Amino acid sequence: MISVSNVSMRFGAKVLFDEVSTGFTPGKRYGLTGPNGAGKSTFMKLLTGEIDPQKGTVVHPKKIGVLSQDQFAFDQYRAIDTVIMGNKRLWAATEERDQIYSKPEITDADGMRLGELEGIVGEEDGYTAESDAAILLQGLDIPDEVHERKMGELQGGQKVRVLLAQALFGNPQALLLDEPTNHLDLDSIHWLKNFLNRYEGVLIVISHDRHFLNGVCTHIADIDYETIITYTGNYDDMVVAKTQIRSQIEGQNAQREKKIAQLNEFIARFSAGTRSSQVQSRRKEVERLQVTELAKSNIQRPFLKFEQKRPSGKHILELEALTKSYDDAPVIRSFTASITRGEKIALMGRNGAGKTTLLNALLAKSPTVPESELRKTSGYDGEFLTGGKVIWGHEAAVGYFAQDHKALIEPGMTVFQWLHQWDLSAAHEEIRGLLGQMLFPRDDADKRTDVLSGGEAARLIFCKLMLQKPNILVLDEPTNHLDLESINALNIALQRYQGTVLLVTHDEDLIDEVATRIWHFEGDHKITDFKGVYEEYQAGVPA
Repeated sequence: MISVSNVSMRFGAKVLFDEVSTGFTPGKRYGLTGPNGAGKSTFMKLLTGEIDPQKGTVVHPKKIGVLSQDQFAFDQYRAIDTVIMGNKRLWAATEERDQIYSKPEITDADGMRLGELEGIVGEEDGYTAESDAAILLQGLDIPDEVHERKMGELQGGQKVRVLLAQALFGNPQALLLDEPTNHLDLDSIHWLKNFLNRYEGVLIVISHDRHFLNGVCTHIADIDYETIITYTGNYDDMVVAKTQIRSQIEGQNAQREKKIAQLNEFIARFSAGTRSSQVQSRRKEVERLQVTELAKSNIQRPFLKFEQKRPSGKHILELEALTKSYDDAPVIRSFTASITRGEKIALMGRNGAGKTTLLNALLAKSPTVPESELRKTSGYDGEFLTGGKVIWGHEAAVGYFAQDHKALIEPGMTVFQWLHQWDLSAAHEEIRGLLGQMLFPRDDADKRTDVLSGGEAARLIFCKLMLQKPNILVLDEPTNHLDLESINALNIALQRYQGTVLLVTHDEDLIDEVATRIWHFEGDHKITDFKGVYEEYQAGVPA
């Protein structure tokens, strides 16, 4: 059980939550939701004990599994050791034990201490720790040969999965996960979902993946209106309940305000007359009918609308026997496909299967994306294509959202200057309007590009795409730094977009609701081209 009593946190004039009391019980799985900046990560740090509340108390069990956000903290350790370090008591005991055994001579006191340490190792299942850690790593698609490698040698996505295994290791009584699906492919997300649904302790998870929250959570703790309200059910259930409760309160307040206005009118008319007793009773009634004070919601909803300056030709792209290898190691084998205007294609497969590699090969031949942009975002200085042909159709104009999108935003400029350069003929108010649509306050137009957060950088790239109005969108992991409201806005905008879309994402709702065609990257470096929606693909319906 984790309990929170009368906890308050504020930063300057901004109140995150005030006088919050709530509890999280074993066997229930809680999603912690709220818009970016509402205080989700701050509240999670309160629960782990990383920071203390400004007011109130937090009580939690001794054994908590926490997903580390610092990918570089364990660079000098083997991956398998990094996982075992998730059980701090076990790791401390084994390190001390190894130090004693490394001594030239072991004293009687050392022998006594070794006995105590071996007892701790036994209590914490230390004798099966490596095999238990290996099973976790295998489940998260970290192959056996990587287990012995140092964390500093691993790719970012692999590091995240090892840190996730660290949080899960040792059967913690409570599991606190902040964005656990970041950098995970769909197969790994499905594995994690199944694992968490079997977990019997207290689970609290922050995620911007609606499908994941719906598949895991039994309750949602929502941070908004300067408090935390826990709803029964998954994320979609919470949205319905929250809307109904809010509408009910606002409706009651509207009726109260109307009644108060009528009473005040009576008081004003007759306060100086002979009906003073009636006036007095109405004054008391006004006091009883004071409107319930509503704190302002933190939710901000961006508005995304992708348009085309001009439509493309009907046949937008032809791929002929596309092949790509790195140092003779194949990534894509002889892929042929034809894309027509308006298709929305989701690229799916395990991390490292070649999805971004294929996009880069297509973009390197595109008429509107400079190769220098690809070099910035991929860090690759070789040939993007080993063999085959990429033929773009008539009037193709490509808009690009890179996985490493911050690399596309030059430092040393203001947000306004960076955006305006993409269409110097655009009026200043049009630029400011686009920034406003994507939740940049008017003063933020002068913000330096050097200090943008990941979410701000993503929203600025979307401003650029709305300004350019391309007829083809190539989006590589566009949801990584977006909150749920922004992801929902992107989902709706892509559904309404009349142009062509190539989309890499691990957001299952986005694939399900946007894609009209699936390219699935298989383990043999070939690509399955399924001409149909995701639901049909899952059901095995013939294309």
